[in-house]
Amino acid sequence: MLNYAFRRLLMLPVVMFALSLMIFALQMSLTPTQRLAAYAPSPDFLKGGQESIRMLIEQYGLNDPFYIQYGRWIGNILTGNLGWSETARQPVGTALASLLPATIELVFLAFFPGLLLAIYLGSRAGIYLNRWPDHLIRVFTILGWSFPVYVFGLLMLLVFYSALDWFPPGRLSQWAQAVVASPSFVRYTGANTVDALLNGNLSVFLDALRHLVAPVVTLIYVNLANMTRVMRTSMLETLRQDYVRTARAKGMPRRVVELHHARRNALLPVATIAGMELAYMMGGVVITETIFDYSGLGQFAAKSAANLDFPAILGFGLYFALVLVVLNLLVDLIYPLLDPRVKTK
Repeated sequence: MLNYAFRRLLMLPVVMFALSLMIFALQMSLTPTQRLAAYAPSPDFLKGGQESIRMLIEQYGLNDPFYIQYGRWIGNILTGNLGWSETARQPVGTALASLLPATIELVFLAFFPGLLLAIYLGSRAGIYLNRWPDHLIRVFTILGWSFPVYVFGLLMLLVFYSALDWFPPGRLSQWAQAVVASPSFVRYTGANTVDALLNGNLSVFLDALRHLVAPVVTLIYVNLANMTRVMRTSMLETLRQDYVRTARAKGMPRRVVELHHARRNALLPVATIAGMELAYMMGGVVITETIFDYSGLGQFAAKSAANLDFPAILGFGLYFALVLVVLNLLVDLIYPLLDPRVKTK
């Protein structure tokens, strides 16, 4: 198992090196003005005229060969210097670091309950094939699969905010924002629910949860459908295996066979899908965050793209590449735990 994990870990720097070359090549393809904006310490720096531009070119060696510029760029990346974001009016690295906790808070509240629910529903649908539980679960997942995120999100706003005023958009109410911004409130993590609990402020915690309900339910329902369908298909294939028939023939309790042996082996395809779903969600749920005015990485990426904020776009792309590679690595490491038949030597 250790050798298996070590081999997978060795692949991480190789893949990141290839991805960094692609992202840097994309940056090199920008116009001179766009490239200068990526290195300028602030947007006002370029307003100093040709002298400021010449100083910037000399300082960062923008006329140097590709390999020299790439090495310098990697050095800046490793020190957190991703350029200036005009959209956030601050360095890209600072913007990404400040918005990441909000996206993590949203994604974790939506992903793990959704994953557990998908495993449960998919297992039940496979066990009760072509019976009423299977039919109900299939209708439920088909509706979720058919709903575009923006349609379901707008319906949530229409019903639970406009009509009932239960779950408003945003991250906090105005009074809660004032409490969080006060000197007495300590920001430990940047996640409102966690910080509110650490500060012992139950009112802010409940207000943060109230704002999270609508986007969390939207993400769970829309992403649940795909994982449930995969779990159902995998469960059906597993239940047809010879070892399941043998276990039933020997008189082993049906519940033990189906839920302990069959379901565990059926989880392997779900782990792959779940890892990809988590990676895409951690990369910023752009549509959901935009609809619910949730200040996270997804909304920041959407605004940066609309404003042609190239340093922010490239920085976000590098972050997403890292998340995708790391989560794929974690899925590879989880495989042997779910199915010992996966070679680990």
